[in-house]
Amino acid sequence: MTEVQVPRIDAVRHNEEVAEVWEAYRAGDPIRVPMILGSTPRFTSEIPDWNPHGITYEDVFEDPMLMLQRQIEHQAWVRHTLPQDAEWGLPLDGWRVEVNFENVYEAAWFGCPIQFEPGQIPDTLPILDDDRRNLLFDRGIPEPFEGFMGKAWAFYGRQKEAASQGWSYLGRPLLDVWPCGMYTDGPLTIACNLRGATRFLGDLAEDDNYADDLLEFVTTAVIGRLKSFRRRLGLEVQAESFGFADDAILHLSVDMYRERILPHHRRMVDELSRGGAGSMHLCGNATRHFPTIVKELNVRSFDTGFPVDHGALRRELGPEVEIAGGPSVPLLLGSDPESVARETASILDSGVMEGGLFIMREGNSLAPDTPLENLRTMYETTRRCGRYRP
Repeated sequence: MTEVQVPRIDAVRHNEEVAEVWEAYRAGDPIRVPMILGSTPRFTSEIPDWNPHGITYEDVFEDPMLMLQRQIEHQAWVRHTLPQDAEWGLPLDGWRVEVNFENVYEAAWFGCPIQFEPGQIPDTLPILDDDRRNLLFDRGIPEPFEGFMGKAWAFYGRQKEAASQGWSYLGRPLLDVWPCGMYTDGPLTIACNLRGATRFLGDLAEDDNYADDLLEFVTTAVIGRLKSFRRRLGLEVQAESFGFADDAILHLSVDMYRERILPHHRRMVDELSRGGAGSMHLCGNATRHFPTIVKELNVRSFDTGFPVDHGALRRELGPEVEIAGGPSVPLLLGSDPESVARETASILDSGVMEGGLFIMREGNSLAPDTPLENLRTMYETTRRCGRYRP
């Protein structure tokens, strides 16, 4: 493959500081708030130096080697560009990737067609309109290694083969590949993808039996897939803990979440873990559900989006729950460094640092064209204002 020129940076001092920050954080005696940034290859798809062949999502979804190339091109950009508490420079040992079908793989596994829009990440189209809302019940639960997930496992096999044959980039080998589908976006979110959010939220309110049947169907399918995948990889079927997402709960009241969705979340946690402290990703205005999730599911780490009142969330959850969050993606994209500095400092001063379990990050997943100066300001403000000790 064609290799790009990597800018020269002095990463030694940065990497030493990063190692010290994370070691102290994990030991429960943090020096300062660590900061991370999340981004997808969409961010670099329009940067010629880091996508020199103009590879599109359509290309990536049809060719496992183009997917691999785009994943590592983006990783290299992150390692030489983004200011955060992560290792800078080329990896010392080699590259690690995951077969990445973004957030469409679960709905596609159930049969939803994938839609590609220029400049956007892929999405899926609903298949359970009012004339076909029982389609999946008639078909039955999809097989774990067939359909779209069969394609995903074929991609995994091809990329693993490339690693065994010595595939490399910028002089570093491909060390490890992780398969797609080892996580879940959550039963409510999947049901909204399958039926359309407006339709399914209407079902929850007006057609209890159908909504509950679809949620049960989806939950059963996800649990079965994850168990099958874990067996194939030689992993424990019940891990110590379980991490998952379900962004669509932001649409629900606390009472409706507890009554209609929590039982499905509890079933996943019970069947896929031994009950250890779990984690959850929830974008959007969902923090009203966090106390219930902590109490009922033993979730002890939240990855948040926006809007979030970080200080209020800390006071509600207490000092023993990890919170990751920070300035919103729209603010980082469209504001100036001074505004980013004010917002970052305000979050750090809100009380969210109490207990030492706060990780600064964007809320959530950087938008393309976000000014790097805003991100550098966010990082330097965190390093300066997020200290627990000298």
